[in-house]
Amino acid sequence: MTAGGGPRPRWAASLMGIAAGVAWSFGALLVRLAKQSDTWQYLLWRSVAIIVVMEARRLLLRSRRPTRGAFALAYTSGSLMIAAHVGLLVASLAYVYAVKTTTAANAAFLASITPLVTIGLARLVLGERLTRAVGLAVVVALAGLLLMVHADVGAGTMIGNLSALASSVGFAGYTVCLRSAPDRDWSPVLTGYGSMMVVLCAAVTVAHGRSLVPPAHDIALAVFHGAVLIIVGTLLFNAATRSVPAVAMTVFAQSETVFAPFWVFLVLSERPKADALAGAALILAAVLGTGVASARRVDGRRSALSSA
Repeated sequence: MTAGGGPRPRWAASLMGIAAGVAWSFGALLVRLAKQSDTWQYLLWRSVAIIVVMEARRLLLRSRRPTRGAFALAYTSGSLMIAAHVGLLVASLAYVYAVKTTTAANAAFLASITPLVTIGLARLVLGERLTRAVGLAVVVALAGLLLMVHADVGAGTMIGNLSALASSVGFAGYTVCLRSAPDRDWSPVLTGYGSMMVVLCAAVTVAHGRSLVPPAHDIALAVFHGAVLIIVGTLLFNAATRSVPAVAMTVFAQSETVFAPFWVFLVLSERPKADALAGAALILAAVLGTGVASARRVDGRRSALSSA
């Protein structure tokens, strides 16, 4: 998953996008288990873990090729890299705040409008056209979203629900940035956004008169969330965007929407309503259907080329 890696087969990249969502989905459970820390404290330590692991990765890779730090890369790469930093910052902050202030199902379900937001941004910024398969998947996903909102939106607070929606906007912006330069190594965004998050969260925590060091149990959860789940999921997602259009990538990543409430239900017995589960099933169908259609389209193109 380096800048020098070429595009992968569409079916493989699609599976990577789905796997990224599954990795991220465990984060909602960890956030809910960290009951003695607020959003800012949790994100502070999650971001510290991200920075440490990504900088260690950069040092290991430096022996193979020259690398630059996140801030140096952001400065020399211009507004696009900075926009990716901000998009990921908004997506992460808003989603964790939503999980802390509403149900895990609400946070995941309302954030699942990301493909719809990405459609507008991708068409505006990248000129990407929507294939019939992806268009159908988005319609199915929207139907699932409506079912979920009907079932669960009243269970959470308004600020939590709005935060979940804001996270979808941030992630859509981040995805479009990645797709606009698919050959670039976007992994330094993790370090850059993590550094921005540490400064922001530390300032807010101190301003609220709270400790920068919550209980060790919550720190451990946040560190594992950042060092493993965020990094693994984001690197998979970044690599997949080299081969899959932005809208399709956000559809694949909705596997997080399906699995996040499931893990919370298994461990904390927070049960989504029947309508919410039906909506999750529709979104999962959209994710898998788009993956199958994508793989078939690539196979068809290869057959046409081989027979030409």
